[in-house]
Amino acid sequence: MSAMSDVSVTERNKTPRRVIGVAIAAAVGGFLFGFDSSVINGAVDAMSGDFGLGPHLTGFAVSCALLGAMTGAWSAGPIADRKGRVWAMVLASILFTASALGSGFAFGVVDLILWRFLGGIGVGMASVLAPAYIAEISPAHSRGRLGALQQLAIVTGIFAALLSNALIAGALGGSDAMGWMGLDAWRWMFLAETVPAVLYGLFALRLPESPRYLVAISDYARAGKTLVEVMGLQTKEEVEAKIADIKATINIETKQGLRNLVGGNGRLLPIVWVGILLSVFQQFVGINVIFYYSNTLWKSVGFAESASFTISVVTSIVNIAVTIVAILLVDKIGRKLLLLIGSAGMAVGLLTMAISFSQAIVTPATEPGGEAVVDLPQPWGIIALIAANVFVVAFGMSWGPVVWILLGEMFPNRLRAVALSVAASAQWLANFVITYTFPPLANVGLTLAYGLYATFAVLSFIFVWKFVEETKGKELEEMHA
Repeated sequence: MSAMSDVSVTERNKTPRRVIGVAIAAAVGGFLFGFDSSVINGAVDAMSGDFGLGPHLTGFAVSCALLGAMTGAWSAGPIADRKGRVWAMVLASILFTASALGSGFAFGVVDLILWRFLGGIGVGMASVLAPAYIAEISPAHSRGRLGALQQLAIVTGIFAALLSNALIAGALGGSDAMGWMGLDAWRWMFLAETVPAVLYGLFALRLPESPRYLVAISDYARAGKTLVEVMGLQTKEEVEAKIADIKATINIETKQGLRNLVGGNGRLLPIVWVGILLSVFQQFVGINVIFYYSNTLWKSVGFAESASFTISVVTSIVNIAVTIVAILLVDKIGRKLLLLIGSAGMAVGLLTMAISFSQAIVTPATEPGGEAVVDLPQPWGIIALIAANVFVVAFGMSWGPVVWILLGEMFPNRLRAVALSVAASAQWLANFVITYTFPPLANVGLTLAYGLYATFAVLSFIFVWKFVEETKGKELEEMHA
């Protein structure tokens, strides 16, 4: 009997191949999220030179996509609840494609900002849709690993953007060089995104709809079919029981809205605050400074442009490797412990970077409007480079994937989509603040910037220790506000 029971448990804990394939296809949205966010890295210096931008306008041209992402994240939940997760993914694909084409053929900084904002809406939508959808089609025992595919796709997209930037710049002789069809190299960096953007839409059209959404619109037949074909439920009794569990946690008569996030005292539910602060801390540690400005950063402290591109690509490869580590660990040791380990590692890396840049020798600009020259003497240049990768490793194995996993699973069914939208919007707003303020902060001093990010890493440890609850192994229907 014991042996038969063990086999039964083993069979039950197997993840159906179909659900893995569906999760990978949905995570292509994360790939575009990463690609669109980082493609600006290789283009920013040449673009700024072509359009004659100062530090503040450069910061806004880079970060305007994040305001679009905040808008997209805010609207994704309501759209997904009204039209379905799949239809919303197709819409995001259209926005990505339009943005890539518009940015590549931009006439000036104004329309470039508008196209980047539009692409940001697609990024924001993908940031909500992928984790919610993957959580809703995944078995509880493997939901963490499947949810981490979103982050793996994001960091792979970052790598693909940085690699394509480096290849284009290398082939044409620099990011500001004239390229094919008379277009500058930095424009081809944007245009390269059209390929994955179109593929995302084609993949989304083949995805089954989320069973939670289908139950919410009372389409029990399609919900049952998805539970059998994708999630691997084997008997009619299992399907009926799961649909009953979903129905019990979804108010079919009442559409989700912001009012669902407020308790009887008129204040946001504590679980919503936890989601918002997880999102804010994920950005306030400054991770996207590494991916948006790394080329500029390493050039400013003495590395050649070609070396700066190489460093950025290597850093993105490190990020992919440690995300795979997170996939292997998240369903074994849990979400909370990974976050705590990550916060400690990030604090060490960031503090070391702050100390390293305090040793920099700054030569003031020789003419009005020029840039100061920063020289980081050895061994501090190498120490800063190692510390930056320690930071990336710590973030990539913890806060990168785990926050998205938690946001996809921690909210109750009755408010998941809208709560995730609010939390993701807060994340993109925080991302905008960090991205926009980095150039002015860097002008004051990189020690100040990285010292500030290190402080937030320490605060993130305290926050997780006191307020974040473990969700490992729980069914979505067990989540409570």
